[in-house]
Amino acid sequence: MPDGNPTNLLYYGDNLDILRRYVKDESVDLIYLDPPFKSNQDYNVLFRERNGSQSAAQIHAFEDTWQWDEAAALAYKEIVEDGGRVSRAMQAFRAYLGDNDMLVPNCIN
Repeated sequence: MPDGNPTNLLYYGDNLDILRRYVKDESVDLIYLDPPFKSNQDYNVLFRERNGSQSAAQIHAFEDTWQWDEAAALAYKEIVEDGGRVSRAMQAFRAYLGDNDMLVPNCIN
């Protein structure tokens, strides 16, 4: 911790929110994303009995669903307006993908 900031931290949550709130610009060496993405399934943590057999106990871990909504449109707009390489890449992806159910054009102003 040469500058007083801890290293090797793991953040859990929406990547844009985490980056904006906790990470200084141009300070990231690695971001790990764990696919599959948009599988439209719910995932649970499964438990095992002491003998190793599967238990009926489980808890809801997360939903892997995504939709283009106002928050997504706002995030896209902010990224594009910031300019730079990421902005150009996002605009290229948008041009390549065209209009589809993942990117509703009337949400973007």
